[in-house]
Parts: sequence; structure tokens; C-alpha cells
Amino acid sequence: MSTVKILSHDQLLAERARLRAADRKIVFTNGVFDILHVGHVRYLEQARTLGDELAIAINSDRSVRELKGAGRPLMNQNERAEILAALRAVSYVTIFDQGSPRSLIAELLPDVLVKGGDYALDEIHGREEVEAAGGRVISLPFIAGVSTSVIIERMKRAGQ
Repeated sequence: MSTVKILSHDQLLAERARLRAADRKIVFTNGVFDILHVGHVRYLEQARTLGDELAIAINSDRSVRELKGAGRPLMNQNERAEILAALRAVSYVTIFDQGSPRSLIAELLPDVLVKGGDYALDEIHGREEVEAAGGRVISLPFIAGVSTSVIIERMKRAGQ
């Protein structure tokens, strides 16, 4: 069952220690993942190829409202976590409540920190901490025209 992939911060940190001892590389990314779409799937599959395990931290419902406004998220944090955990490429999912995942990244210190190409390397939260620990930070290519915002706008137009 995919829900066993959903971990608390402490569980994720313990799993990170176990992976490090086993010389397994962990890739980390974060985001809202409100409406899962092909851009997300391609991005996560590509991220997984950069290491042995892929961990995703999703924004809590409260932090999504802060970032995106009152109408978001469209799906609650538990639903978003469960959907992501069901993907073959995803090893672990955790939920964070801060506006930035920087403190979680600094604790986890993944081998590879990944974000989509809509982020420049100097805009990626946690970059300094990961690089200082010897990890890599990668911005994967952005798939143009595919985003949750674009899908929401398309749905609004279709409903008129």
C-alpha cells in the first residue's frame, strides 16, 4: 500500500540515516503537487534516475494557501501525499508546514536536490546546504504549457 511511503519528518530522517549507511543515494524535491499532471510525472521519473530513492516534501494545506491564495489547494495534503506515494518513481513523501523546505533540506542533506527548470539554481531553497555537504543541485528542464495553473485556467474556460 502506498501510504507506507508517507513518512513524518522524523521517520524520513531515520530512513535517510539507514540509506546513507547502505550507501544509497537519495534525491529530494518539493512542491505543492495540487493537480498531478504529465509534467509532474515526467519530472519525478527523471528525478528518480539521479539516485536510488526519491523523496518528495509537499507543502501543507496552510502553506499552500499562503503561497497560492485562498482557493488553493484544490486537494488536501493527505490526498496529494497519497497520490504521489502511489507513483512508481516515488520512494517517500512527507508534508512540511513552513513556507520554505530549507530547514528540512538542511536536516536531510540529500545527495541530489532537484527542482523544475522554472527555478534558477540560485533560487532553489537549500542549495547552499546541500552543496556544502557535497551534494548536487539540479534544475531539470521545464515542460512548457503544462502546469496546475494552466490546467485550472483551461477548466475555467471550458466551464463558461
